Amino acid sequence: MGVFGSAGTVLRPGDGNSLSIPALQITLKISGERSQAGSLFEIVAPAGFDVGAHVHSRSEEFFYVLDGEVDLLAFEPTARTAGNWQAWRSAGGDQVLRGGPGAMMHVPAGCPHAFANPGPAPVRLLFQSSPPPDHERYFEELVDLLAAGPEGRPEAIAALRERYDIHQLTPLIPGDPLPEVTGDHPSAVHLGSE
Repeated sequence: MGVFGSAGTVLRPGDGNSLSIPALQITLKISGERSQAGSLFEIVAPAGFDVGAHVHSRSEEFFYVLDGEVDLLAFEPTARTAGNWQAWRSAGGDQVLRGGPGAMMHVPAGCPHAFANPGPAPVRLLFQSSPPPDHERYFEELVDLLAAGPEGRPEAIAALRERYDIHQLTPLIPGDPLPEVTGDHPSAVHLGSE
């Protein structure tokens, strides 16, 4: 855990440490060095992206939709089928929600969850994971792994997920490539670091 001072953090749109993987663009806004509450990320996901249903035994997460529409799952289904999690239902009647800007999802530890972009444009989400810095390290190692090439990637990704408490229930689907967008508009996709 980092040492916390009395000074806060203020970022302009697009500021933060950005990582890009084929399926997502991720900007770390607040790290475990600055907060003991959680790591905060801005995520841009392309049309067709599906993180796949998964569960964490230790992590608690929040997702908040900034732009676009996403399908959101955060409940234990009557059956964890290997296919389409969008069709899952809970014993209490819960079902997947399609939410636009302002929709929010809270995921306690142990709760199956997923999000997907049904398209046609990229979506932007604010994502908080606690405790830090597990997701920060996971994303950094995933970027390094994907940059190293395709050899052994499925086994290496499975081992990485296991190490960071990500138990995949349905497959991740990468979706369409993200467009390169530049500018100072808050929805612009920025690559690079602060």
